[in-house]
This record gives sequence, C-alpha cells and structure tokens, in this order.
Amino acid sequence: MRNLWIFISRYNAFFLFIIFFVVGIYLTVKNNSYQRSVTLNSSNEVVGTAYERLNVFKRYLNLGMVNDSLAAENAKLKSQLLGLTTVDTAKDVKVVDTVTNQQYTYLAAKVVKNSVTLRNNIMTINKGTVDGIKSGMAVIAPQRGVVGFIRDVSAHLATIQSLLHKDTKISVTLKKNHALGSLVWGDGNFDIKKAFVKEVPNHIKMYVGDTVVTSGYGSFPAGVLVGKISKANVATNDNFLSAELNLFTDFSTLQYVYVVKDKKADEQKALESMAKPNE
Repeated sequence: MRNLWIFISRYNAFFLFIIFFVVGIYLTVKNNSYQRSVTLNSSNEVVGTAYERLNVFKRYLNLGMVNDSLAAENAKLKSQLLGLTTVDTAKDVKVVDTVTNQQYTYLAAKVVKNSVTLRNNIMTINKGTVDGIKSGMAVIAPQRGVVGFIRDVSAHLATIQSLLHKDTKISVTLKKNHALGSLVWGDGNFDIKKAFVKEVPNHIKMYVGDTVVTSGYGSFPAGVLVGKISKANVATNDNFLSAELNLFTDFSTLQYVYVVKDKKADEQKALESMAKPNE
C-alpha cells in the first residue's frame, strides 16, 4: 500500500491531467451537439467493426458444422435428381413419387482418414451400420467421379476400398456409344489422377477426350461421371483394347463422400445366388 501511495504522489500531475482531460471531453460532448454526433458516429463505427470481426471469427469456428449440413443437403438433392433422371428413356414414362420409389439414395459421410500414396489405399468415413451402411456399397465424390466400395463396417465407422487399390474394378461404359469396359487403377500406376479402362472390345474406336461413365452394372448407378480418355486404343494380348484416362475425382482433397444405397441390392444378390454356376 505504501508503495502505491508513493507511486500516485510521484505521478499525481499526470493522473490529474488524465482526470481533467476526460472530464473536459465529457463536458464538450454533452454540451455541444456537433461533437456529440461525431462521437456517437465514431463509437458506432468502432463497435460495428468489432462486431463484424467477431462474427467472422464465429463463422470460421462454425465452418465444420456448416460443411456437414451442406453435404447432407447435397446428398438429399442428388437423391431427388437421381429419381428424375434414371427413368427408361426408350418410352414415355409418367414419374410418380420418384423420391420414395427410386432405386438409389445418397448418404453424405465425412472422410476421417485417407491414404493416396500406397499401392492399396483405404479411407475411413464417419458412418456405419447405425446409418444403414453395408459392405459392398458404392461411394462417389461430391462433385463428380467415383471413389470406391465400402469394405469393412462398424457401428459408427466404415472403411472404403478406394479406386486407388489393386483389387478395385468398376464396370464402366463410353458415354457416346455405351461400349462396356472395366475401370482399374492399373499395375505399376501410382498417379492418383489417372486410371485405365480395360477389356473394351477391339472393334470399338475410342478417342482422346471421350467421356467415361459408370455402366449401371454393380453397385454404382448408371451415368456417374468417371473421367476423360487421355490415351486411346492401346492394344493388349487378349483381343481387347484399353485406354488411359484422367479421373474427375481428386482423391488428395476428398473431405466428404456420398455412399450410394441401392434398395434392390439385397433382392438382386438373393436372386443371383440361386443360379448355379456353369448352368
């Protein structure tokens, strides 16, 4: 306490100046309309700027929640769009209740772990059996492109066997002529932006720039964009052709994916299991 009084007595002139200065400003602002309006405007501007920066900071903290909600909403919209676009175009069809009767629906999931540098790459998502996820379901990218298949599932998590895996094979077709082929990452290929279409009949002509989409055979809906051919008509030793293509999916930046739920998958598997091999 003694040191405090010594400090105040030593700098009493400074403290008196501050007090008189504050009182002078207060009296000036109170008794002069012009100074009062200037002060209020300045204070409002300062407070407004402070609130604006605080709101920017709050929005930054809520980005994760916003991204989750946007991904879920996009999945819902994609499901509705899929119901409108996957009808038989060979005849006139009256679409009734497309949302509840469509074959495929999308479920948004967040990628919690991903690898792209291995020969067999696996990623993990934050959805599991409680969300209806099952092994073998197809997974696609939010904008465009294929990702892979659901591999192992727990209650709240699931792993995806990425396209960047030596055992992943997806049935695809050329968009312009519907010629079938198999999409694989390819032996000896470590470029995450390239893959190969193999087993294309040798009478089919492919050209650089041709678009490749999913065929609809397997777990993927028909017409999901895969990539564009960058090197065409590579001959193989089995009377088939192959092609190199640039993938639409950027596996290095995936934060969200869509799991494709096929309502007819179990029925199809049960029916096909009844057929005897080599029958």
